[in-house]
Amino acid sequence: MAFHRRKSTIWLTAAAAAMALVAGGAAVVAISSSDGAALADGADKSQFVDITKVKPNVKKPKQEQGATTGTFTVDCGRNENQHFNPDNFIAQPGVRNGAQHLHDYVGNLSTNADSNNKSLQKAGTTCKNGDKSAYFWPVVRIDKDDEKAAQQPKKKDDKAQKDKDKADKAAARLECPDVASKLPEDVPDKAQAEIDRELQNIDKVDEEAEKKLENTKAQDVNNAVIGPLKDKRAAILDRIMQAFSRQGKQAPDLNPLAACKVKEQNNKSAADNGSENSDNAQAEGTEDKAKKNNPEANDKLELEGNDGEIQRPEVADLTFRGSPVGKVVAMPKFLRILYGDAKVTANGKKNAKDSWTCTGFEDKVQINKYPICPQGSKVKRIHDFPSCWDGKNIDSAKHREHIVFPDGNGKCPKGFKAVPQLRISLTYNIPRDVQLKGQYKVDSFPEEAHNPFSDHDDFANVMSQQIMNRLVNCVNSGKKCKE
Repeated sequence: MAFHRRKSTIWLTAAAAAMALVAGGAAVVAISSSDGAALADGADKSQFVDITKVKPNVKKPKQEQGATTGTFTVDCGRNENQHFNPDNFIAQPGVRNGAQHLHDYVGNLSTNADSNNKSLQKAGTTCKNGDKSAYFWPVVRIDKDDEKAAQQPKKKDDKAQKDKDKADKAAARLECPDVASKLPEDVPDKAQAEIDRELQNIDKVDEEAEKKLENTKAQDVNNAVIGPLKDKRAAILDRIMQAFSRQGKQAPDLNPLAACKVKEQNNKSAADNGSENSDNAQAEGTEDKAKKNNPEANDKLELEGNDGEIQRPEVADLTFRGSPVGKVVAMPKFLRILYGDAKVTANGKKNAKDSWTCTGFEDKVQINKYPICPQGSKVKRIHDFPSCWDGKNIDSAKHREHIVFPDGNGKCPKGFKAVPQLRISLTYNIPRDVQLKGQYKVDSFPEEAHNPFSDHDDFANVMSQQIMNRLVNCVNSGKKCKE
């Protein structure tokens, strides 16, 4: 069965592209319809640029002494399992079709509008190393105006998965301090394996306590769950501190991290799935609540204004990198991070990013238009996430205050700590004639009309403490790790 909606066919009269120089030295392809009307469902043809005509504009901060040069790459596939939906649980929690455009997902298998920390933690993942983090971005499509749309992938029936996870949708009730993010930057190499095991134990006892909490009467919670959990965590934390001491290192005081607390069931906080947007400053914006829990919206792979053949990335590279000025600390579990701005037209350029380039040009040119690549080069999107964390919060009211970008020299603002920077690189095998005709586009909000400057990306860290510890160790020690 094909999921597509066709607009009225418009025949293009321009068979060849007319090239004209514009500001920045870029050449723009201009194609018009026979009656001069705009091609409503396609991208604006003035947004396509010959990348060989663009002057180099990529600037990298100079690496200082002590820079961390390691990388940690996670193999989560290319969305071969066709996990698509128009939701965004970070910016629009609980709102079906809140994004109004389709997202590609890799990593966490359960991600949808209703996702929260508990459901994400219980779900499976496409990542080979067991990373349950959620990585998602708007799909890219080829939309040939003078041809019938190619068949869309069949949306699989996820009723069984929904039924299975129904009980998980209630928010997690336990709030336990994150441990990995509180460890010092210079963990001794000889202590790494032991600390790794103990971080795994922390996750294990927390999960067991959360499960036990579900079947414990309110009056028995402190004695049956909270008290024993504190004792178990204290013993684990003590072993971690001893691991430092045995290597002659000053052990961090982890004792305050032993105690967990229980939230009231009706106390929904940013720790569950982020506070809802209240204005246009966010990546996705607040949409009409009438769309909430609209199952029909999630049954379509083509949405109003977003049609054409979905392009699976030929390469989806998820790599965490270090800091040019020093070591990084662990991200806390369930940290939410946004890249770019899906509503750049309404919100302005403050949070929008130049995401587009071609293979072979990554270190020279990144632009906010659709690139036309030379023969043998491929269309590529590069999303470098903010990497300066406030050291306290996993989310914030506008989803941007708790984690920000470093300055041009790679330094974090006062009071912020450098965490591993996530770079998501997506490479597409889009035929060059399609590029020349301006027939590919990114899904967007209707009012953005496929503006390439509205490209964006979302990430929620659901790595185990153990995986995150390996990541930080790899980056800080200058290794090139792939899992």
